[in-house]
Amino acid sequence: MSLPIVHYNEPVLRRKGETITAFDDALRALGNAMVETMHEARGIGLAAQQVGKALRLCVIDLRDTDRDFDWAIDGTHPPLDLIMPMMIANPTVKPAPRAPLDLAEEGCLSFPGIRGDVERPDTITVSYQDEHGTPHTLKCNGLFARCVQHEVDHLNGVLFIDRMAKTARATIDEAVKALAKETRASAR
Repeated sequence: MSLPIVHYNEPVLRRKGETITAFDDALRALGNAMVETMHEARGIGLAAQQVGKALRLCVIDLRDTDRDFDWAIDGTHPPLDLIMPMMIANPTVKPAPRAPLDLAEEGCLSFPGIRGDVERPDTITVSYQDEHGTPHTLKCNGLFARCVQHEVDHLNGVLFIDRMAKTARATIDEAVKALAKETRASAR
């Protein structure tokens, strides 16, 4: 079951997500619907806020990307096909000590057609729970780290445009304003 994706200027995108406390069939059904929605939209990550739910839940699937990144979950390196798509609940992200910053272009399913450069730490550690409530520690870099940080920002009400340098943001300002206007008009 695909869900509608909310666009920029919807208030839920600025809401901090509530902590997940019930790891039940309803949560797994929401997560599965989010994965289906993400795949239909041809995305690699989706946060609950993007489907109108202010929860600390996101999904990620990097199987169809170039694998120019590394990862370890709980100290092991399982094949990507075994861990994706991932359902990540209640994540906490910490940049690795002295992690280099990486500037790269990002897009967002809540900002269709709008892309811009964002600087983020290249290597992170993420503490999270899976869809069953089991705690895990993920260490990753490259696109994997960037995707996790982008989605966790959503869970905190932070958008990728908030992370852009002023000069980068200026190049997309007109498109962002037009999207905000379109979102307001469709809400009426």
